[in-house]
Formats: sequence, C-alpha cells, structure tokens
Amino acid sequence: MTQVLNPRVIGLFSGCGGLDLGFKHAGYEIVYANDIEKNVKETYEFNLKHDIEIGDICAIDKSQIPEADIILAGVPCQPFSSAGKRKSTGTKDGNLFLQVIEVIRHQKTKPKVILFENVRGFLSSKDCDGRLMTDRFTLEMRESGYRTKFKLLNASDYGVPSNRYRVFIVCISDDLNVDFQFPEPEILQKKITVGEVIEKPLPIDENQELWDLPPSAKNIVKFIPEGGSWKNVPYEHLSDRHKRIRDDMRKYRAPNFYRRFSRQEVMGTITAASTPENSGIFHPLEDRRYSVREIARFQSFSDDFKFIGSSIPSKYKMIGNSVPPKLAYAVACAIKEQVFKS
Repeated sequence: MTQVLNPRVIGLFSGCGGLDLGFKHAGYEIVYANDIEKNVKETYEFNLKHDIEIGDICAIDKSQIPEADIILAGVPCQPFSSAGKRKSTGTKDGNLFLQVIEVIRHQKTKPKVILFENVRGFLSSKDCDGRLMTDRFTLEMRESGYRTKFKLLNASDYGVPSNRYRVFIVCISDDLNVDFQFPEPEILQKKITVGEVIEKPLPIDENQELWDLPPSAKNIVKFIPEGGSWKNVPYEHLSDRHKRIRDDMRKYRAPNFYRRFSRQEVMGTITAASTPENSGIFHPLEDRRYSVREIARFQSFSDDFKFIGSSIPSKYKMIGNSVPPKLAYAVACAIKEQVFKS
C-alpha cells in the first residue's frame, strides 16, 4: 500500500464544516466542498480556509469536481430521524446518497474511501420497497466497488462534551486489502460534564449571542431546577397541551420535556432546532438558552471557530446540524492509519 501523507478530501453536505474540520486537523487536504445552505458559506470559508460551492448537489456538474482520495458525505438526516416522519427514500433528501455515487462515477481515479454519516434512525429505516436501508446501502456500494461497515458512535466517548449518537458508514474500495476497524472509545478518559464546559471562561466575541426564549418557555423555566424538567412545573402553570400529556403519561410515552441538565451531567444532543421543549438547551443556573458559543463548545468546536454572517437562529441550526469535530477527528485518524499508511 502506498503511503499518502495528505489524503485529498471532497466534502459533500459540509454545512459549516464540522466533519471536514476533523479531517483537516488529522492532516487531510480539502480539495472541494459543497452545501445547499447559503448561510454556511462565510463561516465555512473563514474557518476552513477553503472555498465551498453553494448549490444543490443534484444540479452540480460532477465532472468538474476535483479528484480525491476520500469523499465525506453528511447526507441530510431528516428522512431517517425518529424526530421526523421517517419517509426514508420517499423524499428527495432520502435519495441524496445516490448523488454521492454519481460523484464517485465521475472520478477518473476511484476514491479509496467513502464516508457517510447519519442519525441512529438510519439503522432501522426502510426504503420505498420495504428493504432496510442498511441492506440497500450495502448493495449499492458493493455495485460501486466498495465494502461497507456501519457503526453507531457516541460522541461523548471521543472527547465531545455531549451525548450525540451518530451512524458512521465507512466504505472501503475493493481494490484495498483493508478490514477497517472503527476507533475504540476513549474509555480511560472521563466524560466531560456540563459544568466543565460552562465554567471555563468564555471569550468576549460576537458568538456570545443569545436566542431569546419563546413565551411558553419563559413561563415555566423558573419552576425547573437544575437537573429537572417539565415534571417539576406545578400543574396549574402548564399549558393545556402539557396538562393533557401530564394527565395520561402512559399514552404519550412519558416524554421528558424541557430538560435542564445539571452541571454534573453530560449534555444531551444539541439539535438544529434548539427548541427548549425537546433539546435540553436551558442553562443550568440562568433562565435562558445557552449562547451560540456555549452550544458550539458542547459540539466540540474550539473557541476560535467563528460563526459569522447569519441570523442567531441559523447559527444554532448550523451548530446543531454539525458533526462534532472531535468525533470526526477520531474517525479520520482511524481511516488514515488503516488506509493511507503502508
């Protein structure tokens, strides 16, 4: 096997760059990046120091994409998310992985690795014909000349201060004699708690912005103690909807709305919507959402990573949609060690 010191990377569905950044830190060279969201452009280019083409991957001339050793594809997760309608390949987004295969076909030299990333719901999703997506995916990639491995990883096992489960799908070219193994969790490293994240002094910059709470959350947050949830709110202060749910918790599967993680806990998943009801985004001591900089820390973005040029809600969204860079780095190092070193 020939050693490749700086493997060339194509980043598809790159967002603000969390996945790409992890690979860059591991010594890869970004040669092309794409995303459909205009709001990510300034942030990606400022921090990654590389252009990103904004546009629908379906409409991009794939023959103009540079040659690369590895393709990264954080395909939109909504079709497979348990929080959504799980229409899988019944939507345009659900078939976007086929666009990645089109990129592969336009490469003059076959990339050694294709890396997909998605939500845990991908593992149980089915396509329009009722086949498990994992089976369909394996077949599609086999026909393209790749062996496929799936693994559900928790970001908090790799130095990220939040519990975020994501499926990583590593596809290795049939031309290589590599039995890829995913990185082992950092079992000797203590998981990072909410307190450790927020007690570290924050930089004075524009990313200390706050997204104000909606009236519904403002009305109840004062009743929720550190480590508590909506279950601590007196019944008479709940909305009619929440009263109905409280009255029949079994019917509604005992949801735990408005979580307020304590300083001793590991943060939950940062979501793109950052809704107080479902994302655990209340500060443990102050009656507010976490700031842009604070939730960026929970996703393992360093304090010198700037989120620029867009509205406050869109900054929360780009962070929530990102792959934590530290998790990406762990996977990138495993791939580099096993595939790109002799």
